[in-house]
Amino acid sequence: MPANSPISSVCVFCGSRFGTNPAFEQAAKDLGTTLADRHIQLVYGAGDVGLMGTVANACQAAGGETFGVIPEYLMGLEVGKRDLTHFIVTENMHERKKVMFMNADAIVTLPGGAGSLEEFFEVLTWSQLGLHDKPIFLLNVEGYWDPLVTLIDHQIASGFADASLRDLFTVVPTVNDLMAQL
Repeated sequence: MPANSPISSVCVFCGSRFGTNPAFEQAAKDLGTTLADRHIQLVYGAGDVGLMGTVANACQAAGGETFGVIPEYLMGLEVGKRDLTHFIVTENMHERKKVMFMNADAIVTLPGGAGSLEEFFEVLTWSQLGLHDKPIFLLNVEGYWDPLVTLIDHQIASGFADASLRDLFTVVPTVNDLMAQL
């Protein structure tokens, strides 16, 4: 996507849990509400639990469009949210990520666990390989992603990644900073 194209749809990767810091849930609420207010469609993992459910419920409450994608085997565990604008059930996680990615103009990663890390690294790797040029953001709520950024800087310093890797994603501390970048 060319850098000057308008962002009409954002893929959000985030935890299926709330985490221990109430600021994580507040950031998810703020992001969902802000996306709706700006008429930007939320694309996410279709769960109704944790930060996933929070961002979707906030987006819906503000009148926004939601596009959820969930593998069949996670319907019970992540409580598949069927009342979305668009609801897609896939066969597996790989298909889920592909459908989410293909329906978004930008990617944002809120705090989350191993799944969120895996999703972030997959789209980062695709960007590194030149497979896309969609903007990628880490929403670094109260420094949550600081250790990850330190690890990536360590990979670069240790010669396992080119310094250009840091140019492929942007770290923002707040939803307002994110929206200014979008």
